[in-house]
Amino acid sequence: MKTLRTPQQVLADFEHRGITISGWARSHGFSRDVVRSVLYGRVKGLYGSGHKVAVLLGLKDGVIDELK
Repeated sequence: MKTLRTPQQVLADFEHRGITISGWARSHGFSRDVVRSVLYGRVKGLYGSGHKVAVLLGLKDGVIDELK
C-alpha cells in the first residue's frame, strides 16, 4: 500500500511545482470544481470523478477502472 498524502501536502506540492489547481485539472481532464471539491473536503471521492481525482492526487488508495 502506498503512502497517502493529505490535501495540505498536495496543495504544498502544487505550490512547490508552480502548478495551479486549474492547470492540474485541465491536464488530467477534470473540471477545476471537482478537483477543488475533493481537495477542500466537499466531495469525499467515493466514486466517479471524485474517486479518480482522489486516487490520482494520492489522497486515497484505490483503483481506477475504465469501462471499455
